[in-house]
Amino acid sequence: MKAKNKELEFKRNEDAFLQLMQRYRHMHDQVRLGGGAKAMAKHKEKGKMTAWERITKLLDADRPYMEVGALAAWGLYEEHGGCPSAGVVVVVGYVSGRQCVVVANDATVKAGAWFPMTGKKNLRAQEIAMDNRLPIIYLVDSAGVYLPMQDEIFPDKEHFGRIFRNNARMSSMGIVQLAAIMGSCVAGGAYLPVMSDEALIVDQTGSIFLAGPYLVKAAIGEEVDNETLGGASTHCEISGVTDHKMADDAACLGTLRRLMGQLGAPNLAGFDRIAAQAPARDPNGVYGVFPEGNARPYDMEELIAHLIDTDSFVPYKSGFGKTLVCGYARIDGWSVGLVANQRKVVKSAKGEMQFGGVIYSDSADKATRFIANCNQRHIPLVFLQDVTGFMVGSRSEHGGIIKDGAKLVNAVANSVVPKFTVVVGNSYGAGNYALCGKAYDPRFIYAWPTARMAVMGGEQAAKVLLQIQLSSARIAGKATDPEFEAALLSQISARYQSQTLPEYAAARLWIDGIIDPVETRSMISMGIEAANHAPIERKFNMGVLQV
Repeated sequence: MKAKNKELEFKRNEDAFLQLMQRYRHMHDQVRLGGGAKAMAKHKEKGKMTAWERITKLLDADRPYMEVGALAAWGLYEEHGGCPSAGVVVVVGYVSGRQCVVVANDATVKAGAWFPMTGKKNLRAQEIAMDNRLPIIYLVDSAGVYLPMQDEIFPDKEHFGRIFRNNARMSSMGIVQLAAIMGSCVAGGAYLPVMSDEALIVDQTGSIFLAGPYLVKAAIGEEVDNETLGGASTHCEISGVTDHKMADDAACLGTLRRLMGQLGAPNLAGFDRIAAQAPARDPNGVYGVFPEGNARPYDMEELIAHLIDTDSFVPYKSGFGKTLVCGYARIDGWSVGLVANQRKVVKSAKGEMQFGGVIYSDSADKATRFIANCNQRHIPLVFLQDVTGFMVGSRSEHGGIIKDGAKLVNAVANSVVPKFTVVVGNSYGAGNYALCGKAYDPRFIYAWPTARMAVMGGEQAAKVLLQIQLSSARIAGKATDPEFEAALLSQISARYQSQTLPEYAAARLWIDGIIDPVETRSMISMGIEAANHAPIERKFNMGVLQV
């Protein structure tokens, strides 16, 4: 009977997870449409490929790729007509056998204009290239800054101008940058291809200038057409701004592939990899392991068995600090150190019951030591987050939970080996920080559809916010009653819960995207391969600690 109940629960979990997956696949299908069918048809009438057609033709067809920020700007800028995928496509893939970052403007979305999230996404692409010393290819087709929002994209440190600063920094670091001007390239945006190592331009469709014909007419009274002002012939034969004149998109992409195929071999960091083994358990089985609504405990080690190479797990201090699972393993052959929240209820060494998903002092102490070991042994770290935070209460405070938590945060912040984070369930409060949330520089951070991210759980937060609003109402002399309170609680809960959803985080690039759990192995494997291009240049040092 017990086995039958477990089987029914597995099936119920699986069905719920697959329904979630269907929802997020639909979202990804929607953003792939860019500016819509009419905008795409108009784009193609000019003899141009779409952003995804360009990427597909550029990448090696027999190799995987990883998209970054697919849902960036989801639900944002609706008053401006929306900006699917922030108007730019970013992938990490392979071109002529070389792993690289590709950034392609989607000119079907507001002519490829830059919204605030477009800038943030481009900066994220450059950050990936810089952190991992990966070549980066820009497929430029953009009308420049979206003027109605210029104040949110122009002047600050993480705005438009930072792109060109990064161009200069990457050049000094020896990171290869290739740019193809396949459409408009206007005003400040003109600096991006020119500050790259080599620039290609497509004849008749590509153009680059600081000021277009209308602005030139307004500024100095000169009448000039696009081609004469900044077309392929002008810049390849007169100004010398660009290096290669290309007949069309296909020829341009073919030349990029040849240029990438001639790059010298990279210096590698030397992370350990052996022949990959399939997981001991079917990767698809993870759908049934994860509880519907994340409402019940589950065994994180069972979930891990669906992700790692068979017979590769070596647990670290398995009898101590049981609410965090730490251990050495292999993922697609790569040696990794795993730090994951144990979600089932466990007993401490003193026989006390400990809640799953909560970080206790002993767990924090164990994970700190484990992270130090991985840094000493040159082993990349993988964090699996399903954390509700650190344990609270007088017993924990007297035991120094803040001190132990600070040590863990210190270890994560100062870690020099590459870190990768997967938010599988909850990611609340300081637990997000301690298990390498976005603020702690994971090389890549992705979420499953079951993820929830917030400063605290929805139910607790809604009750706190309710009390604040009721207190304000009473101070203002407004009458309240149980019916009013219930309605207000429902309104607060709905708003707060919507802000914890993974698409909310993905829209703001707090995560790099939402993935199917079966893609987790590939994401981590490609991530470590990328990180292997960047030798570690400093020693692990945790600085001053409250011991």
